[in-house]
Amino acid sequence: MIRLLLDQGPAPRAAEILSQRGFDAVHVMSIGLDCAEDAAILEKARADQRTCVTLDHDFHTHLAIARDGSPSVILIRAEGLDAIRQADLIQAVCDQCAVVLSEGAAVSTDRKTIRVRRLPLR
Repeated sequence: MIRLLLDQGPAPRAAEILSQRGFDAVHVMSIGLDCAEDAAILEKARADQRTCVTLDHDFHTHLAIARDGSPSVILIRAEGLDAIRQADLIQAVCDQCAVVLSEGAAVSTDRKTIRVRRLPLR
């Protein structure tokens, strides 16, 4: 199962819902990183071997600049989703992209499509 670290943007409740569904999911708020910079969140995800879930486009930019092979990042490009719909979308991406996420990938979804780019980004 993919281990997840949800950034500030996704609802803390989405992490709870995913945990109830069997995912190892935590929100940055629950580990004291709710005010952390993007780089610190990515480093925590890397150290804990978690996939970072964010609404922030800058995370893929950080990955490209760093040219690292981890952590994987899921960018949700859909606004106005409540916690249940966020959890549903995150679960769908994890189910469809489990292999590439475990190998290192920058994934983005707008609810209709999923784009995958393998890490490191060039």
